[in-house]
Amino acid sequence: MKRRLEQLVAHPSAVLLGAQLLQVLAWPFLDGSVIGRAFLGVIGMLAVGSAVLAVRRTPRVSRVVLFLGAPAMVLTLLEAVFHTNDRIVLMSGLLHCPFYFYVSYAMLRYLLHDDDVTTDEYYATGAAFTVVAWGFAYAYAAVQVVWPDSFSSPSGSGQEWFELLYLSFSTLTSVGLSDIVAVGAHARALVMVEMMTGVFYVAMVVARMVGLTMMRRR
Repeated sequence: MKRRLEQLVAHPSAVLLGAQLLQVLAWPFLDGSVIGRAFLGVIGMLAVGSAVLAVRRTPRVSRVVLFLGAPAMVLTLLEAVFHTNDRIVLMSGLLHCPFYFYVSYAMLRYLLHDDDVTTDEYYATGAAFTVVAWGFAYAYAAVQVVWPDSFSSPSGSGQEWFELLYLSFSTLTSVGLSDIVAVGAHARALVMVEMMTGVFYVAMVVARMVGLTMMRRR
C-alpha cells in the first residue's frame, strides 16, 4: 500500500488523467443521479488541483487554484442539483473555463521546462489534453446560456454538458465525428479556436516529446 501511494505521489499527472477518463466513462451511468454527478465533479476538480500543485509548486499557481478552484467546486455541486438553472450554469462555466485553461498552461510549462522526459511527463501530455477539452466544454456551456440555440443536434438545440464535452473532444482531436453542430456565430468562432488549439497542441507538444524521446534513445 505504501509503495502504491508513493507511485501516485510520483505521478500526479497519471492520477489526473485517470480521474478525467473515469469521469467520461462513468458519466452515462450517473447522469440521472444528482449525487453521482456532484461526486464525480468534485473528484475531478480535486484531482486537477492536486496535480497542478504537485507539478508546479509556486505561490502563483497555489493562489489561482485556491481562488478559482474552490468556488468552482462549490458551483459544481450547485450545478449538479440545479442543472437547469441558467444562472448557475453560466457562473460555473465562467469559473471552470479559466481554471482549466490555467491548469493546462501550468502543465505545458511543466512539459516544456527542460529537455528531460520523465514518465510523469508522458502522462502529463495526455492529462493536459483532457484538461483543455474540459475547459472548452465549459466555455460552450456558457456560450449556450448567453446565446441560446448556439448548438444543434438531432436531440434539439439545448445541449447537455456531457454532449458539449463530446463536441469538445471531437473538435480538439479534429476527428469531426460529432453530430452536434455549432450554428451560432459566437459558438462557431469558439469552435474554430479549439480546432486551432488541437492542431497546435499536436504540432508543438506531442512532436517535441517524440523528438526528445528519440534523442534520449540515441
